[in-house]
Amino acid sequence: MSDEVRDELPDDLNASEYVGAYQFPDNSRRRIPAVMYLVIGALCAAVWFSTRDGDTAVVNDGFMFAAVLFGLFGAYGLSAAWRMQVDERDALVRATQAVDFAVGHASAQQVWRGVRSRPTWRVFCYSSEEPPLRRGLVLIDAIDGSIKECLVEDNPDDNPDDQK
Repeated sequence: MSDEVRDELPDDLNASEYVGAYQFPDNSRRRIPAVMYLVIGALCAAVWFSTRDGDTAVVNDGFMFAAVLFGLFGAYGLSAAWRMQVDERDALVRATQAVDFAVGHASAQQVWRGVRSRPTWRVFCYSSEEPPLRRGLVLIDAIDGSIKECLVEDNPDDNPDDQK
């Protein structure tokens, strides 16, 4: 069926059809649904307060329970809506500076740390020799750019000294 409705990624998240430098979406976009949850929670609380003394079968204490849940979820969404100051290119540069070897291949991935989901770049990099002799994993805070962890080791995958 050609008229079948299917889920699709929004255009700004669909990287498969994008040509050029991809800009990773900022976590501050979480504020939009968080505000929506807070508004819905406030509406549920207002309906409960306005009809709690009346005799209605439609509005009950579940409205207040929903208001509290929406409020908590909205507050969490606002607290986790960090504005990223470091993009993936900056993270790759900072990782190159953190490891003690010349970097050849490297890749950055965004991950989240802690209860408030603080965005962090996880950068995996290899030394520039062919085959690479060293590798490193660097965690960079996407808010302030600080290095959270840096692990450097010999590359066990292609080290010619280890082959027998």
